Amino acid sequence: MAIVKMKRLRVVAMASCREELLRQLQRLGCVEIREPETAEEDWAGLLERENSRLAETRAALADVNTALSAVKKYADVREGMFPQRQAVTQTEFFSGEAASRARDASARVAELVQTAAQLQAEEGRLLAKQAALQPWKGLDLPLEQTGTAHTVFLPGVCPAAADLGALRQALAETASELLEISGDKQQRYCLLICHRADEEAALDVLRTRGFSVTAFQGLTGTPAENLRRLEEALAENRRRQKETAAALGKSGADWDTLRLYADRLRSDTALEEGNENLLTDGTILFFEGWAPADRLAAVGAVLDRLDCAWEAQDPKEDEYPEVPVRLRNNWFSRPLNMVTDMYALPVYGSLDPNPLMAPFFILFYGIMMADMGYGLLMLAMGLFLWKKKVRGTMDYMGGLLVLCGISTFIVGALTGGFFGDFLSQLAKLINPESTFALPYLFTPLTDTMAILIGSLVLGFLQILTGMVISFVKKARDGRMADGIWDEGTWWVIFLGAGLAVLGIGNVAGYPAVLILGIVMLVIGSGRNAKGFGKVTSVFGAVYNGVTGYFSDIMSYSRLMALMLSGSIIASVFNQLGAVTGNVIAFVIIATLGNALNFALNLLGCYVHDLRLQCLEFFNRFYESGGRPFRPLAYQTNYVDIKEEN
Repeated sequence: MAIVKMKRLRVVAMASCREELLRQLQRLGCVEIREPETAEEDWAGLLERENSRLAETRAALADVNTALSAVKKYADVREGMFPQRQAVTQTEFFSGEAASRARDASARVAELVQTAAQLQAEEGRLLAKQAALQPWKGLDLPLEQTGTAHTVFLPGVCPAAADLGALRQALAETASELLEISGDKQQRYCLLICHRADEEAALDVLRTRGFSVTAFQGLTGTPAENLRRLEEALAENRRRQKETAAALGKSGADWDTLRLYADRLRSDTALEEGNENLLTDGTILFFEGWAPADRLAAVGAVLDRLDCAWEAQDPKEDEYPEVPVRLRNNWFSRPLNMVTDMYALPVYGSLDPNPLMAPFFILFYGIMMADMGYGLLMLAMGLFLWKKKVRGTMDYMGGLLVLCGISTFIVGALTGGFFGDFLSQLAKLINPESTFALPYLFTPLTDTMAILIGSLVLGFLQILTGMVISFVKKARDGRMADGIWDEGTWWVIFLGAGLAVLGIGNVAGYPAVLILGIVMLVIGSGRNAKGFGKVTSVFGAVYNGVTGYFSDIMSYSRLMALMLSGSIIASVFNQLGAVTGNVIAFVIIATLGNALNFALNLLGCYVHDLRLQCLEFFNRFYESGGRPFRPLAYQTNYVDIKEEN
């Protein structure tokens, strides 16, 4: 339950074994390859980089992912929320034959997708032409016919509000006629017939009234004839789209092949990214990296087998901010990685907060949720995720749901809550004389003040725990005096305040321990200040300390608040259902209400619990800013690679 100890690796190898070296390190999955920081000093001759296939590999992966998306869409492949991973051997994973089949399938699907896209684009263009021609359907005139020897035919549009009578009157002085073909809410579609000598004069009159000429370039025949041809083209287009969709639907048979190849390319991408951090002169190569100390023997065996020259060193203290961080925790504290990853990883060489935080986080969540029914639901959800063998954040979530579900059930048993007072209300509906109620030690509605005090006490204990951790850290780092003045002073003040309240430890009627703590605060706060700064530092320490600790402790009142609100909301929904006097109606209303209450509290309790840990607990000792450990390893989303016998 700590931060994994890391070793800095420096490796020199023959360039000819580059591929094998990277593959073997990827198989181990425990070496993070970094570009050497000392290249300009010690390895000035190794400034070249091996030709990388990273861009090519990423492009191939993008093509396969596009193919997978198309297959999923057209073949109606159903993965579910938690897709099952296929177990494959390394031989199957790196099979050239499988890769060749996948490339062929990917190319075939890509061609079909491109065809589908072209057909859809063509359909859009045809529909646009159809929409543009539809208003002219009543024009019995070939569109290529622009006039006669002495007349011109000019189709055009004008606003729907235009007065055609007024337009015709305005054209009276010209040898022209304006015919209306059709109209809609926006426009009138008209045909202007005029003598060629009067064309410009007629257009000048009409343009001032919103008329514009419509061009039908490339179209021959009447609008009706063109519309028929468009209908035929649309029918053919849609037939080809169906054929293409059917062909894509049959590509579902390539689903597993494509998924395997996608993971292969994803792993190849990771390998090429590592390759880019290698320096070489064409004969030898050099790289630096990090590896867990407990895996160094396995790494060394690989390097020795490939005749590599290498060394491993412990990182220096000034290098800690650059050392990658991997957390190793047991089943109890490991799910709290979800919280740590969301906040920030601890810097290398500091403390892993998960084991210290886990008991408080799990207990606080149970206090806020505090219902046996909700606890059972959380436990079922967590076990479901565990059964599905999910990974990453969902894996942490599953473990956290199990632990917090158990805590919620236990606190719910103490408060007698099972979906609020669901069982009591149900018993009364079935038998109005019933007095059934679950046993309880205390309840949020009747023991609110006791729960509030208990919440504040628990908060005070967590804050004290954070102070103890901070004190130990300072003592370990040789700063015992800082620990005494920073944390020890307030311990004395807290102890003195408690004794004063109890009337214990008074000397000559004065609270001696409390006075001692105040004196320590005055001396300690000004120990590093000079002149008038000693006075201001004392006032600042008193003000910030009193208000800070008071507000931090009061922040834990949310434990009581969420317990009370969740209980009240559940009871309100149960009572609403009971008002109906019908058991079925009660069950429906109470179930829906409790489902909503559960969903809101599931998230709300997590957020408030997270706030308590990050703001009230972590700020006592936590050193954030760690960089996650990202070793060269197989990157798979769809398959699990198993060791071969």
